[in-house]
Amino acid sequence: QVQLVESGGGLVQPGGSVRLSCAVSGFTLDVYAIGWFRQTPGKLREGVSCIGSSDGSGYYAPSAKGRFTISRDIGKNTVYLEMNNLKPEDTAVYYCAATECWPAPSGSFYYTEMGGDYWGQGTQVTVSS
Repeated sequence: QVQLVESGGGLVQPGGSVRLSCAVSGFTLDVYAIGWFRQTPGKLREGVSCIGSSDGSGYYAPSAKGRFTISRDIGKNTVYLEMNNLKPEDTAVYYCAATECWPAPSGSFYYTEMGGDYWGQGTQVTVSS
């Protein structure tokens, strides 16, 4: 049974840091890439970062580049998103999901969306003083 479980969200002050975790079961990290996405009410879901399945290459949206770092622990079958220098506009529900991703000429990345079973339930990150 496929399951992705996010953790690590919470309230953080502007300029602060938080690390999100995505614990994966039902497949190993060399099968699918794992992406982090975020959504706020009234806005489209945004791809934030993705880590490739074959070599663990990381890709970032322009809003995340230089501040966020995606990584994975193969042994724990877990993907992390380290977020630094957080801004109020980073406030959102963050989801991890199985995906395929590849670099875009713009410097961001393309990704595919899979079915609901391949998404986590989300974790809220609120950046506020």
